[in-house]
Amino acid sequence: VEVQVQLGDSKEIEKLVPKQPLAVHETVAECMIFANHWVAKRIAEAFPNNAMLRHHPLPRQEHFESLVGCAKAQGFNIDTSSNKALAESLDKCVNKNDPVVNKLLRSLATQAMSNAQYFSTGSLPRDQYFHYGLALDLYTHFTSPIRRYADVIVHRLLLAAIGVEDERSAGVIKNQDLEELSQHINNRNRAAQHAQRASTELFQALYFKDKDPEDECCMADAVIFSLRTNGVLVFVPKYGVKGPLHLKDKDGLVVFVEKDGTVSHTSGTLTRNEFEVVARSTRGSTAFRPFQHLTVRLSLQKSHAHPQSLTFTLVAAKPYKPDLERVKGESSTPARTDVVKEVQSSSTETSTSGSSRDTTTAMGSEFPELLCEYGQSRSCDTLYGLMEVFREMSLAEV
Repeated sequence: VEVQVQLGDSKEIEKLVPKQPLAVHETVAECMIFANHWVAKRIAEAFPNNAMLRHHPLPRQEHFESLVGCAKAQGFNIDTSSNKALAESLDKCVNKNDPVVNKLLRSLATQAMSNAQYFSTGSLPRDQYFHYGLALDLYTHFTSPIRRYADVIVHRLLLAAIGVEDERSAGVIKNQDLEELSQHINNRNRAAQHAQRASTELFQALYFKDKDPEDECCMADAVIFSLRTNGVLVFVPKYGVKGPLHLKDKDGLVVFVEKDGTVSHTSGTLTRNEFEVVARSTRGSTAFRPFQHLTVRLSLQKSHAHPQSLTFTLVAAKPYKPDLERVKGESSTPARTDVVKEVQSSSTETSTSGSSRDTTTAMGSEFPELLCEYGQSRSCDTLYGLMEVFREMSLAEV
């Protein structure tokens, strides 16, 4: 989960906010994917042995065990036989009362997959060119040359492929050199991902560094997404962080849930089965299951030998209401298809409300029929017009 850091006037960290994608972002992403796909087809056709494409290999089936087990605990069935079956299964894994369920399952599916990598077409057999995650036979990166060097190379290949420049002036290189360059870009991309992750962890540590553990910002709603022998792994939607939540402390005492949901520690044992971790003691037993909401306290664990890291402490075996209400409010955002329909209908109403009657009166009763057959498409019915409306929406203050 990408986390945004909000700074105050004196550059102190005020908030950590998970980035919330807008519906328009998904639409733009689809357009970019199609552009990348068709550019990949063109340069692979023109340069079958030295075009830069992007390959996403098949994931190993055993890597999906955590995803399948987690979904099964909620009564969902995940089919991992193909990328299409996986996508359709994830679309069906929706809990109307808990929007976090689908987000977590998609996150687990992403973790089960390998990273996509750049390659030269002369270095892999033709049946290995595919991109598993996007379900495309050919794919590359073309749309962002201002931030990725791979896109610059692809632009040069496309210029040569369509005849704007010859291969030499466009800078087209041979297969071996292109493959070495591709591997170098892959390595730098991996290093950038590690740096981004370390940067996020650093800002998280700085945010919680001087916070009082009893401060309201240190309390959050957490969702169980994986089971362990000594506890569970939880996801905190409020801050977009994941981590272990121990159900047994260093003294060997296990948690016990009181009638009001608060927890204490007592002597006992932890047992784990397929769908739950059970804390048993002489006072009773408590089960912790996937997608169960808990209230946790976040604090910074200081260390002289290791980087400072966030720790999670169980406060109550019940949801933290302020966070739960916020997440449900975010789930009320209309889907992308609903946004498209709304934009089209509002544009149509605007364009036809006042002018259609005046035009019909001036041009005659047959004008609407002639316009339908021979006239230019309305701006709201074209992809360009729709994208312009989306652009204006993204710039508007909300």
